[in-house]
Amino acid sequence: MIRAEGLGKKYVIGHAAEREGYVALRDVLARGVRNFWRKTTGTVRGRAILAGDTVEEFWALKDVNFEVRRGEVLGIIGRNGAGKSTLLKILSRITEPSEGRVTINGRVASLLEVGTGFHPELTGRENIYLNGAILGMTRAEIRRKFDEIVAFAEVEKFLDTPVKRYSSGMYVRLAFAVAAHLEPEILVVDEVLAVGDAEFQKKCLGKMDEVSRREGRTVLIVSHNLSVIKSLCAWTLWLDGGRLRDCGAPDMVVGAYLAQSTGGPDEGRIVPLYDRRRPVYIEDSRLRVDAVEWLTPLPLQHGNRVELRVHFKTRAPLYDVSAGIGFNAVEGSRVVTYLPYSKAMRQNIPLPGTYFVDLAIDGFCLGPDTYNLEVGFRSGNYHNLDFLPACAQLQVIPGPNSPAGMEERAPGVRFEGDWSWVSSMQLSELDVAS
Repeated sequence: MIRAEGLGKKYVIGHAAEREGYVALRDVLARGVRNFWRKTTGTVRGRAILAGDTVEEFWALKDVNFEVRRGEVLGIIGRNGAGKSTLLKILSRITEPSEGRVTINGRVASLLEVGTGFHPELTGRENIYLNGAILGMTRAEIRRKFDEIVAFAEVEKFLDTPVKRYSSGMYVRLAFAVAAHLEPEILVVDEVLAVGDAEFQKKCLGKMDEVSRREGRTVLIVSHNLSVIKSLCAWTLWLDGGRLRDCGAPDMVVGAYLAQSTGGPDEGRIVPLYDRRRPVYIEDSRLRVDAVEWLTPLPLQHGNRVELRVHFKTRAPLYDVSAGIGFNAVEGSRVVTYLPYSKAMRQNIPLPGTYFVDLAIDGFCLGPDTYNLEVGFRSGNYHNLDFLPACAQLQVIPGPNSPAGMEERAPGVRFEGDWSWVSSMQLSELDVAS
């Protein structure tokens, strides 16, 4: 359905030079002449006119090759700025590649941004027909699917309301419903599904699974939700810096991506964390986590005692401070959390300085697998002081205290429990009765 060969996309971006405290008149005149000449030649040659004193070529994509067959679901992962959205725009024919070629066999429906193809002054009903026409559908096709679209989007009450009054969630529900129900051979979906609530996201994932497996359509999806990628996609493409870093089975590619982004499992007894990226809602700078130190030899062993130490710095007095540690599966879902629910486990920190807090876990319950560590601190009113998601990766292996026969890979929380069977006489009576 899709073949990309040597695909590349180049942008030319402008930079403003740093202004010195003293600038001679001749420098100002020379800079003005250079900018005038560059803009004039750009206009004559049909290039974009860029602001700035210097220009630079930036390759958003470079030498990307892949194929997608009919009915396959391709997941595309990578950091922000890796080129994922640029690739989808090329496949959707929104922008042209600078080099290479893309062959697409089939009609493409794209959902790249909330409200793409919608007119804010038109009603939901009118925008269904407008967006369907933009996607290349006939009026008869739209009319035949109209009731299904409205039911899926759950906007019956507001169908005759201008969409400029819709919330972002209503926008994306209607946009996805139109794109998914008007029978495209290829459905391209960016991260816009993150706008919807959990129930609608589940419905969208079910619909994408249905159109790929039952109806044989091809789906391309970009998502930072790696559990979605692993559960929905047949194979995964990893972009890094505009280049194809890896492609293959989702489990393998997602594992390699997470290992690269967190520094790999068991990267050392002390893992520095001060410069790791925080979520946007962490605006309090009074406390910063410096590092996590493993006081237990690595790799960790199931069933054994595990000890770790979190180093942090404070810049102001803090009261009723609590720390939390979470262990996540590599695709992002939380497996187990350790929190200090007792008031005695919280701490007042009256003076700025460098501190650490230790966590000891007897009978470590995680089964053998690879996990991501999350660290967080809160104050007494549950105000987030610092939070580091997926900041380190660790390996758990079977230990001497593990149940006999435990596999090398037995992910999740594992407890042996106390089991009791009915007596052999009772079993004989049950057998006779049956």
